[in-house]
Amino acid sequence: MHFTKMHGLGNDYLYVFGEVPANVAEISRHLSDRHFGAGSDGMIFIGPSSIADFKMRIFNADGSEALMCGNGIRCVGKYVFDKGFTKKTAVRIETLSGIKDVGLILNDGRVDRATVGMGAAIAEDEIELEVGDTIVRGIPVSVGNPHFVIFVDDAQIAPVDIIGPMIERHDAFPGGVNVEFAQILSHDEIRMRVWERGSGITLACGTGACATAAAAVAQGMCPIGRPITVHLDGGDLFIRVSNNNAVTMTGPATTVYEGDVEL
Repeated sequence: MHFTKMHGLGNDYLYVFGEVPANVAEISRHLSDRHFGAGSDGMIFIGPSSIADFKMRIFNADGSEALMCGNGIRCVGKYVFDKGFTKKTAVRIETLSGIKDVGLILNDGRVDRATVGMGAAIAEDEIELEVGDTIVRGIPVSVGNPHFVIFVDDAQIAPVDIIGPMIERHDAFPGGVNVEFAQILSHDEIRMRVWERGSGITLACGTGACATAAAAVAQGMCPIGRPITVHLDGGDLFIRVSNNNAVTMTGPATTVYEGDVEL
């Protein structure tokens, strides 16, 4: 199997153009292992689509399938353009959470960044969860996949590795959930760390940044219609939430290396 390792702000996946193998869960677990495999947050398979330009399927490091990946879809846009599968700089990509429009931003003829129309973010009212021996307050948000956004005083010292997995598997979220720990720095800046469903702590989460910005706007912490910079462990994403709750995300996409593996 030939793969291309790519990342968006350190949120790294192994990208394969072709059919999804029957034992994809086993392959993703094996190749994602950072000691015995190539090392990644999962695998993304790219192929043709009957309703869009391309289709992507995302498999986490634990072998489970994800609905959507904001950092991943930017890299898919870079992949199909840089490898000559399309000459378009505006591509439509089919995901399990719907078709997303991706605008490619070039530098010297190759994709450097991308802007993604993520669709509408649905931020619910704040709820309380009993987590271990404490009560955690957060906001459930859907961005095509589920998130739970917790606003904290200091994201850097938030117990992401302790509270994250407990909430991911909480009874309130039967299918699991991504967990964001967000600190409001100003009206247009947020510091965020994330526990991703199926992958654990990652350096960045595109849908998580969108969910966090949407939650902040819903709570009146950040403005509608203006760019919000979300600072993640791997770098910055730029999010805009419109009046109708539609979210756009802009960020980088980077190729690391090409590889071949015998399965």
